[in-house]
Amino acid sequence: MQKFIDDYDRDLLQERYELALMRTGQIADEDICDGAFKDYFTAMAAFVALMAQTWDFVADGRLYEADLDELQNKNHKLYEDILPENYDKSYANPDYAVDRLGESIGQILCFVYAELRGMIPAAYEQSLTDMVIRMELLLEVYQAFAEGVPEKESLKQIIYWYVSDYYEIQARERVAQQLLPEKDFASKIVMESNLSDVRYLYYYGEYVTESEIRTARHLTRVSESTIRLMADTYTEGYRIGFEVGNKDIKIKKTVNIRYCLGFERMIRQAVINFDRMGLKPTIYRAGSNIFQGRNVNKTGYFGADPNKQFDYDHKDDQALFMDGAMVERKLECMRQAYEEFKNEAAVFGGPAVVEIFGERPFVPQSKKKACKLNDKQQKLAVEYVSKSGAMQNEYIKGEERSFTIIAFPVPDIGEKYEEIFDEIIKINTLDYKLYQRIQQTIIDTLDKGEYVHVRGMGKNRTDIKVMLHELKSLEKETNFENCVADVNIPVGEVFTSPLLKGTDGILHVTRVFLGELEYRDLSVEFKDGMVKEYNCANFAKEEENKKYIKDNVLYHHDTLPLGEFAIGTNTTAYVAARKYGIEDKLPILIAEKTGPHFAVGDTCYSHAEDVTVYNPDGKEIIARDNEVSLLRKKNSEEAYFNCHTDITIPYDELGELSVFTKEGESIPIILEGKFVLKGCETLNEAF
Repeated sequence: MQKFIDDYDRDLLQERYELALMRTGQIADEDICDGAFKDYFTAMAAFVALMAQTWDFVADGRLYEADLDELQNKNHKLYEDILPENYDKSYANPDYAVDRLGESIGQILCFVYAELRGMIPAAYEQSLTDMVIRMELLLEVYQAFAEGVPEKESLKQIIYWYVSDYYEIQARERVAQQLLPEKDFASKIVMESNLSDVRYLYYYGEYVTESEIRTARHLTRVSESTIRLMADTYTEGYRIGFEVGNKDIKIKKTVNIRYCLGFERMIRQAVINFDRMGLKPTIYRAGSNIFQGRNVNKTGYFGADPNKQFDYDHKDDQALFMDGAMVERKLECMRQAYEEFKNEAAVFGGPAVVEIFGERPFVPQSKKKACKLNDKQQKLAVEYVSKSGAMQNEYIKGEERSFTIIAFPVPDIGEKYEEIFDEIIKINTLDYKLYQRIQQTIIDTLDKGEYVHVRGMGKNRTDIKVMLHELKSLEKETNFENCVADVNIPVGEVFTSPLLKGTDGILHVTRVFLGELEYRDLSVEFKDGMVKEYNCANFAKEEENKKYIKDNVLYHHDTLPLGEFAIGTNTTAYVAARKYGIEDKLPILIAEKTGPHFAVGDTCYSHAEDVTVYNPDGKEIIARDNEVSLLRKKNSEEAYFNCHTDITIPYDELGELSVFTKEGESIPIILEGKFVLKGCETLNEAF
């Protein structure tokens, strides 16, 4: 295996670092530019100086010797400029940057600062390359002002070639972090730190608040048996996912662990559990720069989000350089990386995710001065996601990998945090055998039907018909998977990939949170299973509402298929949410179990449709495809969208869910929010 980039020409990198640091140190005393531009570059040079101090603080070992107060002060200093109370006058805010620096180049200079902030993880991970390339980016942009304010296009060219030139080493590093256990920056913190001393939270370089500290301290007080129960549920769910999916976990050697800071005690036990299965952890940081992607939704490990609006404002920064050649460049670099690590990719098992919930709901502001993809770039973004997803599946085969997801609350959920935490542990460890039996009763009834009719009540305007696959043998085949606590913890749903033709109607929810974003009066109309129209009531202008949905639910696609229809059965979770008033804070992982839900995008069996799957009763689940996913047999790029967003109708908005047979018989399963099908009475006890 080749050495990593920081091992190449280390002396040369060190020399570049020292020269760049010296040069940025001179900016404040120079008169290359004046006014707002002088202020901007002086501020950027000060940030670089702060990062150099942070680098030395870590390199010298002072990070591990500092007391809690010093660590907190340094951590706050790194992030204070983008905190909500300071963001209005931060050059990371596109509105402020454009107002101060001009319509022409304000966006570009705002991007540069956002990219410089990628030096924070670089300093803690001691990645000299990541430090140097960002310092040199700043200096190249600064030098462009030597003969006056430069043209916008000249600055865009600097950005373009910065991304193009360094994408190869950045893609290689990211794939390595995904696949190689020896990239163990976070693993060492988890396994070697004194977890009873919360100072360890500051070793990552992530933003740390009282929430992460309180979470870590709460888990310190939780009994060892409870920690094992939490970890066992999580790791067993991962193992069972392979078993249920008819996949061989024995051929896998690595598992990607994703979590939020504060959960290290559980993660440590999970690492031990996975090791017993023969799996080593890969743990990588959530994206923090243009190469990794920056978004409100975090993939990897992460600390507190200093300002979700900052992430939202910069999610489309690629608009500054995105074109067809850049897409091809990114795909080429990605293939090179996967080809280099193809043996490691073949034994990668997939992600094991610990989600959090309870944070204050985020309602983003739509800023006109933030970067936005034009129509052509949106199509290119869709093309890139499609091709990169297909490429990843070549090396990490969908029919061989699996995953699991579990969720826990954080202190922001309210005063009864500890009580709610204990309640969620109970929900995550419900008797799956009981649910398995009840859900089988529902499945047996659904399998008699030609289609399902779902209708809302009260203010909910849902009225949709969902077509089911035709079963050739009721004794051997089924449409619905009996989902208990495996890949999606907790227990509580039966799901299918519906037929698209004939699936028509309106899906409506009065209020829902998808990927940490709020949607008010979300409505989606389907025609033959494809999204036809959509709207919400978040913004005053319909145009903004539609763009909000297209960007964050359709992921820039013009339409998406209905990839999943499911019935959630976890009434215990629903009642707990009502009891504590946390309905709006539940993650989709739990919320989807609290009513019927519909997913737009790929099916639940995406990239693994040809793997034969059986329910516990021995029947084969034949509804693994729809008319779109079947296109994979000719062209996989037409079959997959690499997204899957669940939209749930809560029980108290549900008027009817009935299955209709070919003979026209209607069999109600839920009426006015209660299960009325015989054999499901236990589910109503929670109410």
